[in-house]
Amino acid sequence: MKRTWELKQAATPDTLEMYIYGDVKSDYFDWWTWDMVESETSANHFRNELAKYPDVKEIKIFINSYGGSVFEGTAIYSQLRRHPAQKTVYIDGFACSVASVIAMAGDRVIMPKNTMMMIHNAWNIVAGNATQLRKAADDLDTIMAGNRQSYLQKSNGKITEEKLIELLDAETWLTAEQCIEYGFADELLEKDADLTEAKQLLQKMNKTLEQQLSYNRAIAVQFRELAKEPIQKTPPSEPPPEPPKENKTIKFMAALFR
Repeated sequence: MKRTWELKQAATPDTLEMYIYGDVKSDYFDWWTWDMVESETSANHFRNELAKYPDVKEIKIFINSYGGSVFEGTAIYSQLRRHPAQKTVYIDGFACSVASVIAMAGDRVIMPKNTMMMIHNAWNIVAGNATQLRKAADDLDTIMAGNRQSYLQKSNGKITEEKLIELLDAETWLTAEQCIEYGFADELLEKDADLTEAKQLLQKMNKTLEQQLSYNRAIAVQFRELAKEPIQKTPPSEPPPEPPKENKTIKFMAALFR
């Protein structure tokens, strides 16, 4: 049974098998136990596990992931690129977002005809003043300038940077045939992959998005209801007040979540 994340010795002693079957996540601090927890899909964990096999000659990497942390994924990509072993990547379902970056570390990338990659620009959630927000946007541009190199190096001239930027801006799903065309993959398998686990990953992703949309719709309804109410209520004994002032903050929030 394939685990979500695993790096293990294969049947031959000089070969490793690496499975990426879930989110790529960084290490995190557990506030309940007051301990730093090492994520099984962090670059730190991968480095520690890889160090256990100093003489490995081949690494087989099996990917079925819709991505995760760009920092962790990029670091894993760099560790694989540096490693002298022969790297063969098998796309077992979907290699999305930073999982596609990890795939670019392969000397050979093999894709069954029914598998796909998805590439897009890095994104982040930020808060702060205008200067900080502009800096965050500039930082993302810098991150993507480096991120694009992984695709360009793998493609070996089959795609221009201008075309790559166009695909990234459009958040593009690529078929196995297109990945071969752009140089992101090297070999197309006629036999279809078993996408059972891949479909489960997509269903999980869609469920998360649906939950977020439901939450936003519920908040929007509440703000719209609040926007209909006057700010102040005057006791009946007082003279009729002036027309209530428009609550611009609530109306703005209602429009934002519409």
